[in-house]
Order: sequence, then structure tokens, then C-alpha cells
Amino acid sequence: MQASVHTFDAETGAGSVLLDTGRVLPFPRDVFEDSGLRHLRLGQRLSIEVSGDPERAGTELTRLWIVGIGPGETIR
Repeated sequence: MQASVHTFDAETGAGSVLLDTGRVLPFPRDVFEDSGLRHLRLGQRLSIEVSGDPERAGTELTRLWIVGIGPGETIR
């Protein structure tokens, strides 16, 4: 699944993404730290994984990455 960076605080490492459906999902610092990325810019497209149905309450963003960047990610 893909989403766009909606907010990002470089000091805390937390932020949120905007799904293509218009729903905003926050992510905590540890998800950003685990991504191996050093910075995100507003509007940047990301690949994401979530815990459950992204349109239901209680869904959490569990992983974010950019295809081709990071361990095991190949550019297609």
C-alpha cells in the first residue's frame, strides 16, 4: 500500500501519512527509526504496512519505506 507524508517532526521522528482515501494515519518515532530513513518531506510517497483494515479505527502504521531504499528493497 502507498501513502503520502502528511506531517513529520524531525526532532521527535513522529508524523502521519495521508492514505489515498483521505484518511490520516499517525506513526510513532520507532516506526520511522526502523525504516532506516533519515528524513521525510511533506508529500513524499511511501510504501506502508498497517495492522488491520486501514479504514477502521484502531489501525496502526507498522512499517514505512521507500521502494529501493533499505535492506532487501530492490529498485524495480
